Amino acid sequence: MLASSYKIAKNACVEAMRKTPGANDLKEGCANQLCSSYDIQALWKESFLNACMLMDKELQGKMANIDCYCSGTTAVTLVKLGDDVVLGNVGDSRAVIGTTSDDGSLIAMPLTVDLKPSLPQEAERIRQCKGRVFALQDEPEVQRVWLPHDNSPGLAMARAFGDFCLKNFGVIAIPEVTHHRITDKDQFIVLATDGIWDVLTNKEVVDIVASVTTKSYAARAVVEMAVHSWRSKFPTSKVDDCAAVCLFLKDRVALSIEKNVKKNTLRKLMSSSVTQKSEALNRQSTNEGPISLSMKPGSSNEEPLQSEESVQLKPNIQSQESMAMDMKTSSQICKGNAVGDDEWRALDGVTRVNSLLNLPRFSADKSRAGG
Repeated sequence: MLASSYKIAKNACVEAMRKTPGANDLKEGCANQLCSSYDIQALWKESFLNACMLMDKELQGKMANIDCYCSGTTAVTLVKLGDDVVLGNVGDSRAVIGTTSDDGSLIAMPLTVDLKPSLPQEAERIRQCKGRVFALQDEPEVQRVWLPHDNSPGLAMARAFGDFCLKNFGVIAIPEVTHHRITDKDQFIVLATDGIWDVLTNKEVVDIVASVTTKSYAARAVVEMAVHSWRSKFPTSKVDDCAAVCLFLKDRVALSIEKNVKKNTLRKLMSSSVTQKSEALNRQSTNEGPISLSMKPGSSNEEPLQSEESVQLKPNIQSQESMAMDMKTSSQICKGNAVGDDEWRALDGVTRVNSLLNLPRFSADKSRAGG
């Protein structure tokens, strides 16, 4: 969809060039070259805008066969053109680049902004469209979007595909398009959903990617660590969807970075995860009766991870088994030899992993029937 939108935009640019006075004899190849050099970023911005508009329209149509009136999704998309990177962002997924500082250390630099209702310009647009923005009393740090006369649905993002119940009240699917020029210091780019960024910092994510021994396991390492962090910080809550894509800009991460980061990154993260999980289990063991199930903070309609039946933990045995399993997983991630390796392999230079096994798909037959 994005490629076809770009082709349409470029053809329109070529036609405009040919209609310019004095350009009647301009050959097709020269027109393409002139158009590309004229404003490639503007072409891709128009392509992103058109593609996202078509995507949202297709979701709303019956051909999608997906209930997205009060549900939706985000997207962060990247196009690499030589040393130029163009990004389109809808919602609170995020792109972060791992680059080196002047002293040779690895730093994380965000390439996108999380488009949440807490941003003044996003909140202003929503309020002008009669939508409401406020946080619940028990989670004052999370601003949400609400219908004008109903305390629902409480969307925690200002832009999204789907969520059509809020599309007349300020929530949009228009991407924010940005550009980055790749330098010699840039090592790799990570695209990930908020399930990753809610529990891992930008620096932790780039350190994890730099720590793995094989590029094809980079995205897996990020997702695995995020899932472990979710389970340690919110042991009785549902784990949010964790999806990641890693694009390597060089054949390998700079040796100085790789050597310095690899020693401690995953060990520290997993050690913190194990400590938090052990403390949570010890706290639970001091309470009499069954453990109460809680919902994940920051969501409006989560389901508990476990069933409604009461669960009685054996804290001493389970905590030891959990710690042993976590340390084993950490070792496997570092070495890149966890079970089911072939399922995690991807294109050369790019790795991508999603913690969800069954993703909704468009019906190819229905989508083509109308066109």
